[in-house]
Amino acid sequence: MKGDVYTNTVESAFSLFKRALAGSFHQVSIKHLQRYLNEFGYRFNRRETADMFEQTVARMAGIGAMPYSKLVEQNAFTPFVRPSKA
Repeated sequence: MKGDVYTNTVESAFSLFKRALAGSFHQVSIKHLQRYLNEFGYRFNRRETADMFEQTVARMAGIGAMPYSKLVEQNAFTPFVRPSKA
């Protein structure tokens, strides 16, 4: 985050994330939690940017699709995956 950070700033960022979990994303797996946090950190840090939608679309247009097999592969996010109980 840029500039001064106060308790209200942190509470506001967590509030944005909690509202998204209650409203849009009803189930968030621990495997993909870091991706959700990265997305909402990105959104929060750019919340006052006037052309955020245009910037996001431009970035998405330049990135290739991620195959489903890559998204769900076992070692894709090893730091964020709970060890399996064998």
